[in-house]
Amino acid sequence: MPADEAIVRIEGVVKEFGPLRVLDGVGFQVARGQVAAIVGRSGSGKSTLLRCIAGLETVQDGTITVCGHEVGRAGSAARAQLRRDVGIVFQSYNLFPHLTVERNITLALTLVKKQSREEAKTRAAEVLALVGLTDKLSAYPEQLSGGQQQRVAIARSLALSPQVMLFDEVTSALDPELTAEVLAVMEDLARRGMTMITVTHEMGFARKVADLVVFMHKGKVWESGPTAELFGDPKTAEFNQFVASEL
Repeated sequence: MPADEAIVRIEGVVKEFGPLRVLDGVGFQVARGQVAAIVGRSGSGKSTLLRCIAGLETVQDGTITVCGHEVGRAGSAARAQLRRDVGIVFQSYNLFPHLTVERNITLALTLVKKQSREEAKTRAAEVLALVGLTDKLSAYPEQLSGGQQQRVAIARSLALSPQVMLFDEVTSALDPELTAEVLAVMEDLARRGMTMITVTHEMGFARKVADLVVFMHKGKVWESGPTAELFGDPKTAEFNQFVASEL
């Protein structure tokens, strides 16, 4: 796949929960190596869209293609491959409290990728170095700050060598200092060329790191485009108001 070809392609996606239409004809593309920031007010459909991209929700209409696999429909044969190609990190860390940091990371490597314990431990050390937590191998989650736990969650996803990383409001439960350390890890991943889609309220991070900004409003993509272009010249009153409210 050429570097400039879309690695994530979303076309006309509709997602409904009963009578409520949460996503209404959503579409955009993300090229390999790009960072896309999905922004918008609470309830605009951002997190639901991310869950659809990850294959955690089925869609009623439209298509989502990630790394060449069509996802988002029940019974998709590509779902197993999708789990290998896509890493997702949530607001809640979802670490196993009874396992060390190292085992939290090696578990999927030994069970899913069938790596030996030694191979998995080597990989765990590599990804913990990436997030600046080499000294926490033997620690348990309760011994870590919220920011450190979130960095372990990021390392756990990175360990599986995904092609795309999804981040869902990963800093919303953290105080400003811890938020800064998690965003620094994400910024470093962006510099390393990781394709990332992040749902975020951190406008400073979006302006600095994102190549593409997608503004969602009432379940639709209201505006999208290159970051400097979008923030420099909002085309709609809704996005203008949103940017002003976030300053």
